[in-house]
Amino acid sequence: MTVSAHTITLLTRAGCGSCETARDQLLPLCAEFGIVLESLDVDVAAASDPELRAEYGDRLPVVLLDGREHSYWEVDEVRLRADLTI
Repeated sequence: MTVSAHTITLLTRAGCGSCETARDQLLPLCAEFGIVLESLDVDVAAASDPELRAEYGDRLPVVLLDGREHSYWEVDEVRLRADLTI
């Protein structure tokens, strides 16, 4: 396994079943590519960054690849896998 230069952040909310499903999908993929999955609760982060919740709060989960929105509501695993090989 090589360590990837990419970062993946999952934007979530407590009690979000879809967020848990996305996390379960991303963990093995991240492990495969040597990436530590970062997770950020938009409601908790709103204390210091209210724009984050305003931007993403109504379409969680959101997957960020290298800080940019990659997909929301569902993990686009095929596209994510392709983008991680670039």
